[in-house]
Amino acid sequence: MPSGSGSRRRRPRRAGPRLTVVLVSSSSSDEEGGEEEEEEEEESEGPRRRGGGGGEARVSATEGKAVVSGGEAEGPNLPSCPICMLAWTADGAHRVSCIPCGHVYGRYCLERWLLQCGKKKAPCPQCGKRYKENNIINLYVPEIAVPNNDLETQVLLLREKNESLEKQQAKLLEEIKEHKRQIMLHQNVIYESTSKKQKMTELTSDGTPDAEPIASLTEDIDHRNLCSFVLQNEFLVDGARVMGIDASSQVILTSGRGPGVGAEHILTKISMFARQGMQKIDLPPDTKAIRDICILPRGHAVFASLGRKLSLFSMATNNVVLQYNLPAPGWSCSGDHTSSTHLYTGLQNGMLLVFDIRQTSAPLHCMMGLSTHPVHTIRSAVDGSGSRKVFSASSIGPCIWDVDGGEDRPNLLSGMENQGVCISLACAPPSSDLLVASYRPKVELPDDSATPQAITPQSPAPTGSGKLGHHTLLRRAATTSFAKDQTCSGNVSDLRMSKSAIIPCGGNQHLFAYGDESLYGVRTWRLPSFQTYTDLRPHRQPILDLRFAESSTGERYLGCLSAEKLQVFTVR
Repeated sequence: MPSGSGSRRRRPRRAGPRLTVVLVSSSSSDEEGGEEEEEEEEESEGPRRRGGGGGEARVSATEGKAVVSGGEAEGPNLPSCPICMLAWTADGAHRVSCIPCGHVYGRYCLERWLLQCGKKKAPCPQCGKRYKENNIINLYVPEIAVPNNDLETQVLLLREKNESLEKQQAKLLEEIKEHKRQIMLHQNVIYESTSKKQKMTELTSDGTPDAEPIASLTEDIDHRNLCSFVLQNEFLVDGARVMGIDASSQVILTSGRGPGVGAEHILTKISMFARQGMQKIDLPPDTKAIRDICILPRGHAVFASLGRKLSLFSMATNNVVLQYNLPAPGWSCSGDHTSSTHLYTGLQNGMLLVFDIRQTSAPLHCMMGLSTHPVHTIRSAVDGSGSRKVFSASSIGPCIWDVDGGEDRPNLLSGMENQGVCISLACAPPSSDLLVASYRPKVELPDDSATPQAITPQSPAPTGSGKLGHHTLLRRAATTSFAKDQTCSGNVSDLRMSKSAIIPCGGNQHLFAYGDESLYGVRTWRLPSFQTYTDLRPHRQPILDLRFAESSTGERYLGCLSAEKLQVFTVR
């Protein structure tokens, strides 16, 4: 019956079997009356319908009107109710249900059919067998999926398009990185050429006409012996702030926040001599920012983080294998030269903790510092008597700790009182007979007429910024005492706690390396004279970390990290 017709009309009977039509609509009372009479007529013909198969009835309610159609449904064979042609549900009003004859419908349609018949019983719309309301049985089935070929096709197309765009994006990012690398290499070549021309000009002006030319654009060589620095590789990094070098495995670990807003901090494992050898490693979510990384023997590393964690990391499996909870955020860490089981960490509150990895419940020693300022540097050493010592630095200056239990608090090295704010400490491995402490001036009140102690300035470079600080050399005078030696000025950061290194060069000669703030690069000095030795290739941003490492077979490397790139030099 077409929707909206108020009159009653009988269908012409055919010789063959025909199909019951169930009309469910509440658009007008006249329609319902006509429907009831037609349903009664159809009920009386139930045996004739059971005599043979017929077509299929479809009743669907669209915009409040009933639409009746005979024959098979168009489109795919969906798991839907034969009455309303809407999808079944696993629960709710239209949940899938059956009646005693075995035919399956939506429960809502069966209940409405009973109401439309106006009797306690109603015939099955397909076979005519009568049923009552209490004969309706709920079927408990898994979640019913209604396929939609059009939607599935669209999803597949969108998925393929998304994968294609992701590949294009990755390819473009790699091309951008390569272009940036080429630009940096060209800038370095230009810088080297300019520096060499200046050196040649200086030699010519000094009356040395036949001065030996510098051999290679990739080397910074002092022809009066000591060391040469050969740039082996450069890596573009994003967000890295701290690093550690495993010289034996030729692997570097860097850490920083991952790309994206609100990203977690990650580790990046870099092969020194493989251009594409970068591997991102996710950290436990409560790790937070890593402040220091120390490479240990036997393929392990330890790092201290602001998440109050000291973590032991396996370089072989790329997993954290042991983690200690700290009473305060960790700022520095170190292994022990004499024991592979001892670890040290300096905390934000000035404490030093000693751990034994064989004992995982608590630290061996908890030692209070001379102040509550963060311990930003820790270096382990052995004195002349064989006792284990730890050198540390906080803003008050360098200290020495007796970790064998002789004393509970450290001692400030003599002569280091009131030098300024100590921001770095470098030690000559492994005996630490030489130390270099770096300072920046304390913040003074505007009306303070006092001037800092005059220090012989080095040649300034105009490319960066920072403050004029100083570096002080300390020599071991006795088993546990050090004496202050030479001092030189340098451009230091007015915010960061910087890193520095002492590089042994053979013949009891040493160089001191520091990320000079005015250069945005590394400057080296001879020790003990603090005579400027050479400046390594500059970065476009300040140096954040600087590490020297030597393998058991004698290979030596210097790593320089800024926010934009990582440089790896071979020290010869």
